[in-house]
Amino acid sequence: MADLNNVQGDIIGGLPKKVQQYLIFTIDDNNVPGFRKALNQFITLVTTAAQVQQTRSQIAANKKTALEQGKTPELLPLVGVNIAFSHFGLRKMGINDNLQDALYMNGQKNDSQSLGDPGEAAPFQPFDPHWDPAFKSDTHGVILIAGDSDDTVTATREKINQIFSVGAFGATIHETITLKGNVRPGDQKGHEHFGFMDGISQPAVKGIDTSPFPGQGTVRQGVILCGREHDNVLFRPGWMTDGSFMVLRWYRQNVPEFNTFLKQNPIVDPGLTPAQGSELRGARFMGRWKSGAPIDVSPFQDDLELAVDQNRNNNFTYTAANDQVGYRCPLGAHTRKANPRNDLDNIIVSREDHRIIRRGIPFGPEMSADEISSGVSQALRGLIFVCYQSNIENGFRFIQRIWANDPLFPPKQLFGNPGFDPIVGQVTDETGRTIQGTDPLDPNGHLTLPTEWVIPQGGEYYFSPSISALRTRFALSS
Repeated sequence: MADLNNVQGDIIGGLPKKVQQYLIFTIDDNNVPGFRKALNQFITLVTTAAQVQQTRSQIAANKKTALEQGKTPELLPLVGVNIAFSHFGLRKMGINDNLQDALYMNGQKNDSQSLGDPGEAAPFQPFDPHWDPAFKSDTHGVILIAGDSDDTVTATREKINQIFSVGAFGATIHETITLKGNVRPGDQKGHEHFGFMDGISQPAVKGIDTSPFPGQGTVRQGVILCGREHDNVLFRPGWMTDGSFMVLRWYRQNVPEFNTFLKQNPIVDPGLTPAQGSELRGARFMGRWKSGAPIDVSPFQDDLELAVDQNRNNNFTYTAANDQVGYRCPLGAHTRKANPRNDLDNIIVSREDHRIIRRGIPFGPEMSADEISSGVSQALRGLIFVCYQSNIENGFRFIQRIWANDPLFPPKQLFGNPGFDPIVGQVTDETGRTIQGTDPLDPNGHLTLPTEWVIPQGGEYYFSPSISALRTRFALSS
């Protein structure tokens, strides 16, 4: 059983935040021992999963008290800090243990072509993804700083800069890039930039989440945490126990272009206005309405009560009448591709092995009036996507390559194909993308997707160690 005082808090529970920074860094070539000694002071800032549980209880109590008093709850001042390392960072520190994960050891850049990321594949040259330059060179780690406000996060960032002498004489780490995210404002809180409520479907973890909601699904601890029940990878060093592999992806979202496509391709029905037809098309792309209500339960109109009811908003299985052909929810819809639920019942595939815990936060400004009117992106916005798993091949990479990018998944039909995940599915050749059945009146019809609206800007595979590992394997005594 995992000790939550030993697990970093973003893995189990998730760091509460309105604002978050991801400080991606390299360790100074000439000051590796200095960095490892400075980790002793840094570890005092690291937030554990047990602390996250306490903080979330405080937040819930604060909201309850405000509701009873008829007031709007005030934000509690809070901050959370975590750290994770790439394989290149471990090597820099002289930690040469084999973590038994080839993808982690090779790095995400070397996996980018397999993931379907856009890029150049010149003869006899390594694949060159169309990433931000900051991610094209090896980086050593990432520090997560989450909090209730810019001021709180900035103050904590200054403490961390002082610990590692960032930007000063004797610096032990150097900033490569800092990704900054913010929860979206007003009624868009909790929604990603396309407008859909995010983070609804997360697995419960056995022995930790003791009261899962209907349909949530429970996974054994070893699916997320190394060294725990159902982590079946052999010969891992003992210090990996209670750690987790962290996948970071920096995604640009072309929101005006996405909205324009939906506006130009509404579902046509006498009972729908063009705007409603576009909204329905978008919901059938995502698998949920923008409110978060699942279309498998409410297929043709949004249901705001369903969206917020945790006893119902995950309680569906894609087994309703006609749903085997995608009538209620297209087989290629994003949520169905990423978590196929009962679609795998007749296939010898463990859905549990392919569950991940998703974190992350939106970044970038809201759309300007010019962007809305022109339908063309002018500013950079999107999602800093993070997920945790004990096995990258079974987790993030499997979902991306085998499910989202495969037009034949899920295999429910003898003829035809579900198409690509229209949100994150990536083409690995020049054939282009299509999706089947987004018009409920034409479940066998295919719609051509002229472009990808979610484009990777970079990323890396990291390992988030336990607190005890940080103290005994990573830090050096002063």
